[in-house]
Amino acid sequence: MFKGVGHMNLRVVCVFLIFSVLSLFPVSADYNRFAVPDSSEIRRELVETWFLAPLEDLRMKNSEIRRNEVGQQFQIRLEEQDSSFTIFVSPEVNMSVDVYSDKKVSTVTTQVYPGDASGSWMLVRDRQSGDPLRIRYYFSSNSDVYVQFTPSKERTFADMVIYGNYAARSLPVGIPYDRFYTASFADIYAWTAKTLPWQYCTVREGLYHSTLQMIQIIRECIPEIVYADDAMYDGNGKPVYISTGAERQIDEKDAGKLSLSGAGFVKWVVDGLVVPLRGSYIKRAPLLVPTVEYKKTGFPGTLDSMYDLSFSLDWTRNLAAASFSVQTDKMYLYRSAGVDVSIVPFSSELTPNGIVNSTGYIRDTGYAAVNLQGVLYVLAATEPYYCYLAAIRQTSTGTPEVKPFNDCAVIFPYFDSAGRFACTVFQNGTELTLQNFVARYKNDFVHLVRVRTSDRFFPQQVK
Repeated sequence: MFKGVGHMNLRVVCVFLIFSVLSLFPVSADYNRFAVPDSSEIRRELVETWFLAPLEDLRMKNSEIRRNEVGQQFQIRLEEQDSSFTIFVSPEVNMSVDVYSDKKVSTVTTQVYPGDASGSWMLVRDRQSGDPLRIRYYFSSNSDVYVQFTPSKERTFADMVIYGNYAARSLPVGIPYDRFYTASFADIYAWTAKTLPWQYCTVREGLYHSTLQMIQIIRECIPEIVYADDAMYDGNGKPVYISTGAERQIDEKDAGKLSLSGAGFVKWVVDGLVVPLRGSYIKRAPLLVPTVEYKKTGFPGTLDSMYDLSFSLDWTRNLAAASFSVQTDKMYLYRSAGVDVSIVPFSSELTPNGIVNSTGYIRDTGYAAVNLQGVLYVLAATEPYYCYLAAIRQTSTGTPEVKPFNDCAVIFPYFDSAGRFACTVFQNGTELTLQNFVARYKNDFVHLVRVRTSDRFFPQQVK
């Protein structure tokens, strides 16, 4: 009898101690490295009434607003699709709206609950059977980046999607599917830290100062730049022709401005990084050294001997190698500089016609322009100190087999202070959005080489 009472008291003490220790930690794990609003404690109360309930019962429900333990509001609502229905648990977001009246325009702030905002959680179920199809977590300021989990028999599989591309697809996760009904994003990250490529979408603040400074300086210089065919400035800062190296006269109408071709403009940007370290600009001749070999007996080789099919590819590669050489204070030719971007972060992509395998990077060709946004997002996350010289391989309208590298550009991907992905493109002395750039070359390929950015950026000015 005495032994039994002692054993019972010991169990009570142990339970009390365990509860006391657990109470020292937040139940919902509100903090995580992505600063994602956490709805896990709310979802614990919704499993039976929302996540497992029949569609007929859900149709009778009104949307609900609930708060988590730190006061963040979430909306729970139902949306129906043709063959499925979705239950959202979405955080409150403040949105500025312009209100127009007869006399003025005023800006008001309204509260909305986007289904794809950072911290939003969604459950998709089959309309006929009610079975779960997938659970998706939005954790980024960019709504095109998310992770999702799908059930298959007794197993759970994970996907990571970045701008319509699968960075990971159908990776097995050793966690029962019903755990995802109530799991926080911190739980998700802990469970998949070694299986999903989180480095592709981890935003680190304060690493893009040199990128933003270079963008601003280029913007300020653009009004002083005019486009001219075959135009560059040589190693001494003198205007010459790219094709011959002969001295070039500036038209009177362009006096007092820098006249540059597309390739000359890209060189002007890299020169701004080189001159503070070396005291002079990059010479012309090394930039024209071929980096691609064509079979002399083949059709491309015959054309290359006449038209230089790899001009902008050679130009950008050699520029990047020159910049790398100056920054490392060691002479590197293109092949040993390691400047080509050849990462293959995606295995497949989502298209209107379903999931298709992604070709990724093609040697001496690059990436399909339509897939460039996802690649640049990953580069911004994994290589925050770089910008990229782009060589565009275009399909000739007259001869489809011929795809010359003619155009080039400079691309600056980065994350802003709110963690949103952004990208600035400069081409031919003008600024473009990434969307406009991709639309311009939607049927073409873009080859990238990396150039390290710097706060010491002093591009050539008008003399």
